[in-house]
Amino acid sequence: MDAMIPEVRLRPRKQSGRVSATALLLCLITAGSFADDLSLWKIQRRLASKKYVDLTHRFEPGIPHWPGFPDETRKIVYWYDKRPDTMGAGFFAELFTHVGQWGTHVDPPAHFIKGLRTVDEIDLKEMLLPLVVIDVHEQCAKNADYTLTLDRVKKWENDHGQIPAGAFVAMRTDWSKRWPDPVRMQNRDANGVAHYPGWSLPALKFLYEQRRITASGHETTDTDPGVAASRDDYSLEKYVLSTNHYQIELLTNLDQVPEAGALVVVSFPKPKAGSGFPARLFAILP
Repeated sequence: MDAMIPEVRLRPRKQSGRVSATALLLCLITAGSFADDLSLWKIQRRLASKKYVDLTHRFEPGIPHWPGFPDETRKIVYWYDKRPDTMGAGFFAELFTHVGQWGTHVDPPAHFIKGLRTVDEIDLKEMLLPLVVIDVHEQCAKNADYTLTLDRVKKWENDHGQIPAGAFVAMRTDWSKRWPDPVRMQNRDANGVAHYPGWSLPALKFLYEQRRITASGHETTDTDPGVAASRDDYSLEKYVLSTNHYQIELLTNLDQVPEAGALVVVSFPKPKAGSGFPARLFAILP
């Protein structure tokens, strides 16, 4: 009877060892699967398989811009071969001179409102966003002075669901198809009054205050319609920037993006205390 005691006591120990080894193996497998789930590489591979659309114009001297700004200038300062008009040779380098609001560009809040955020203070999490495109290009073709109404924004929601918080809302007017002709972009009449579409205050207030969007953008040189900008009325742009949100001007290729379901990546350099800068945007389609 005494000889049986060690056998009885040893059996649970062996079983316990088997259970511990099995449990350890399961933990390792689970941990590995969990690590795979946490890896962003799978997400990147999936995103890489999608279609990308560039929402950015190439910029150069002579492009459309706000009339009060000077044109861009460029100078080659280094060239591959020796030249008398450069500082040196061996590589290609240029000196660019242009205002921050040049080409497709970012307007930070400080562009209009002293003390609010500058370009370098825009958070990285504000640069990868759900993209909402409100398509009004047919209305703009009929009426160059069209302004985006609150009713049209609500129609978008009736069609696609509520605009998500944190979204980037772009107004598609197809005005970018007039690029790079400054005369056609401004579309001035005989009296010098510009005629191009813009936003409305009720629509903007709804988007920023109720839907809590992160940013907005458009294809024209201004947030305000041309008739307002012609009399130096930039109250709509001032409103947007006063909310401490940024906006993007002079977008393009919105006709290649669905109204709902895409993502937008908004990127730009980081000048210290910058008032604005050319931006690079692209959409990732669902």
